[in-house]
Amino acid sequence: MTYTIADLEQLSGIQSHTIRIWEQRYNALTPMRSEGNTRFYDDKQLVKLLNIVSLNQSGLKISKICKLSEADVKRLLDKEYHQDSLDLQSEYYITQLIKFGIDFDEKSFCSLLDQAISINGISNTYKKIMYPILVRLGFMWLKDDICPAHEHFLTNIIRQKLFSAIDQIPIVEEDNNTWLLFLPEDEDHDIGLLYANYFLRSVNQKVIFLGSKVPLSSLEKVLATHKIDHVLLFMVKARQISYAQHYIDQLEAIFPSTPIHLAGNVNIFEKIRKSDHINWIKSLNDFENAIPTHLPHERTV
Repeated sequence: MTYTIADLEQLSGIQSHTIRIWEQRYNALTPMRSEGNTRFYDDKQLVKLLNIVSLNQSGLKISKICKLSEADVKRLLDKEYHQDSLDLQSEYYITQLIKFGIDFDEKSFCSLLDQAISINGISNTYKKIMYPILVRLGFMWLKDDICPAHEHFLTNIIRQKLFSAIDQIPIVEEDNNTWLLFLPEDEDHDIGLLYANYFLRSVNQKVIFLGSKVPLSSLEKVLATHKIDHVLLFMVKARQISYAQHYIDQLEAIFPSTPIHLAGNVNIFEKIRKSDHINWIKSLNDFENAIPTHLPHERTV
């Protein structure tokens, strides 16, 4: 794979002009040049940048990092990797996990992610590490600037961790609020929905989880046999506003008085009409605040 400097900015969290300064002052990276003299980078250069950012987050100065040998960089990263401290910055986790994902290094990826979950809990790990990774990669997926294999590799491991966390929560038997969770039939990116499933179950809400690509007719069948107190769905894909509006109108016809919680593509939600019982979820905090209960205490990053 090759990457533009804008891609490196997206994946590393370091602004393009800073990357250029690091190149000029410290020889941090050695970009290749196109026939039009445009910078581009390969996987090796991306991994090097991610390692530099990780060590910089641990407190080392850029000038010192760029003088280190590959062996010294590996040794310092191993030291950071194995320490069990709440003072570790989330940016360290993010950059190293992206690096392991680019390398298809499942063992290292799972080990570091498990460490983060053990220290911080699944909820804080999702909010401060998993979700930012998905946001960074998401912009590149939309531009087709990252290999689909990387997307599947990373998201499937994150999905496994969420399924494991969900499986450890006892199923609610009492007559609590029932949430219906699903994605429309043209949506299949379900990680946000899986986290919502985990969070709701962890605060003793009853969940009917339908997953991705659910036809509207299936929702009517659920409603015919179960009382639904809340509906939650994600609409992430770009689509025409008229199509999105028609879908929301159909959904409201099925659930005329049930609160509908809608998350996903800001560019769509800003333009569609929303009735009083549609709650536009703009952030994870918005979602958590929509529920009148709270997670058990979890340590933060």
